[in-house]
Amino acid sequence: MRKFFVMLGFSLVLFAVSTYLPTSVYAQQEIPAHAQWGKVAIKETQAKYPQAKILDYLHEGSEVKGDTTIEKFKLWIKLSDKEFGVQVRIKYVTNTNKLVKVEFQEITS
Repeated sequence: MRKFFVMLGFSLVLFAVSTYLPTSVYAQQEIPAHAQWGKVAIKETQAKYPQAKILDYLHEGSEVKGDTTIEKFKLWIKLSDKEFGVQVRIKYVTNTNKLVKVEFQEITS
């Protein structure tokens, strides 16, 4: 009988401790839809400017036109002693994610 009460007491202590222990629930961060196109923007910019170092990256939004989407990015790069921005526009078929074209435009500010 004594073992029963010892086990019961032990079980109650475990229950009480587990009830008051802080628990954290980590929300799984969702990967943004534009992330795969950001990788394409970086890769294509590196191909166009192979000697440049990419300093910064910004997703400027997307634009849906008919059955295509255009993802817009701005990358800030350093080439030799010159720093400048490059706008990268990636057009793809929305339903299939098939790449249509990549356009670049250098910007000074």
